[in-house]
Amino acid sequence: MSRIGERFKSGRPLLIPYVTAGYPGAEDTVPILHAMVEAGADIIELGMPFSDPMADGPVIQKACEQAIRNGVGLKQVLEIVSQFRANDTTTPLLLMGYFNPVERFGVDAFTSAASEAGVDGLLIVDVPPEESDSVAAFAAAGLDRILLATPTTGAERFAKIAKNASGFIYYVSFTGITGAARLDAESVCASIDSLKQQTDVPIAVGFGIKSPTDAARLATSADGVVIGSALLSHLAQAGDLAAATREFLAPYREALDKQHSAVA
Repeated sequence: MSRIGERFKSGRPLLIPYVTAGYPGAEDTVPILHAMVEAGADIIELGMPFSDPMADGPVIQKACEQAIRNGVGLKQVLEIVSQFRANDTTTPLLLMGYFNPVERFGVDAFTSAASEAGVDGLLIVDVPPEESDSVAAFAAAGLDRILLATPTTGAERFAKIAKNASGFIYYVSFTGITGAARLDAESVCASIDSLKQQTDVPIAVGFGIKSPTDAARLATSADGVVIGSALLSHLAQAGDLAAATREFLAPYREALDKQHSAVA
């Protein structure tokens, strides 16, 4: 079982924070990643900067633009992973992004480099399960392939997603872009409960989670919660980025643990 899969065996709701590689500065990412772990992150999601991140809202779009201006591309992202692994060989880390940069790098070359750097999984937003052959190298290299499900995903399509996903399935809490403010926790939990009856693959939820209260509520059904735009917005106003990361994530960890203890 992969490091990602092992984390989900803990039984507690997992905290999965996201940061765009190279944001705010090219040298800032590794300290932020370590601060995430210190704050209780179970899995880290590291964004690969892309010029047209179509699934992402303004916060992550701006972070990608800044990272690109900072000269951060796939080569630099993998160097960041390697630097992180120099002091942390246990925390699962997945890369999130889009297929165009991976294709330009070369799927096989990228897969090999990612595995060597210490990447555990890949979430390539715009490669659906119907095009799994184009990224077959991921599974061959032992990298988990994280796939997306949404409120509009039908039963037949979800079956394809569950068949092709490993590590976990990322459930998008609403149809739209990251960072939007229309989270309906009750509806999301009902959808996740239904999907979990159809698969043994863990399900983590993201998009629109803006508070520890949101995270704890969703964790009554989801196996993990992804915190992205809210964290990046906090970092945009911060001086000491590592301290700001710990300060922001600690209440989420506390809320998830409290929720877990209440139902244990």
